Amino acid sequence: MGRGVLYPHEHAGIASVDRRPPSAALAPFVEFYWNVRWRTDEPYETKVLSHPNVHLVFEEPVPLVYGVDRSLFVRRLEGRGQVLGVKFRPGGFRAFTARPVIDLADRRVPASRIFRPEVDDVSRAVLAHSSVDAMVGQAEEFLVRDLPDPDPVAGEVAAMVATITSDPTLFRVDQAADRLHVSVRTLQRLFAEYVGASPKWVLRRARIHEAVTRADQGVPFEWTTLAEDLGYSDQSHLTRDFTATVGVSPAKYAGS
Repeated sequence: MGRGVLYPHEHAGIASVDRRPPSAALAPFVEFYWNVRWRTDEPYETKVLSHPNVHLVFEEPVPLVYGVDRSLFVRRLEGRGQVLGVKFRPGGFRAFTARPVIDLADRRVPASRIFRPEVDDVSRAVLAHSSVDAMVGQAEEFLVRDLPDPDPVAGEVAAMVATITSDPTLFRVDQAADRLHVSVRTLQRLFAEYVGASPKWVLRRARIHEAVTRADQGVPFEWTTLAEDLGYSDQSHLTRDFTATVGVSPAKYAGS
């Protein structure tokens, strides 16, 4: 299902996920394409802990651009359907918009406000395909027409996000800034301009992603030990952070 999808075993009975890499031309901007197809007799709410990425989603009734969702992303699935998403690299969407990416945070914007108006027609053509490869090909054809020049700063920011989210020894923004050889203020400014979320949020979300992943594996472990591994002062702080983000306590989530 992918890291961040809550209740993945339950979700797998409703929907399937497929991914495709971008072409060489789009690789500086796009991380991958994803296709979700679902079929359900009863309405189902899919819940996802988002990553620090912007998405362009070809869907009904119109395609949307999703900024970084700093809370819990929830989507109601009904009947049968599919969408195709373009997951931009952290910082990769900045070249497509005239404003700082933080302006898109927690928002869903009609794609026609950012891309050419024909994006609505392209979306309908994309969704008419049954083949994921054909869908991706149609989307790529649209995106490469007015492809901006790669921004070297965006590449640097993507590397910063990768360091913050993969280094288990980084717990605070000042630590991350020292590791990245920039000031805290510079790091905050770059993340607002290019990522659409603060460094503190990215650090915290990475820790919650790890906690959820451990719980999903179904292997018994001590939450106290995990709290220490993730840099929390004690288990109660992890429990409070986890509950505020996921909506249920760690024990209740793991038990489900």
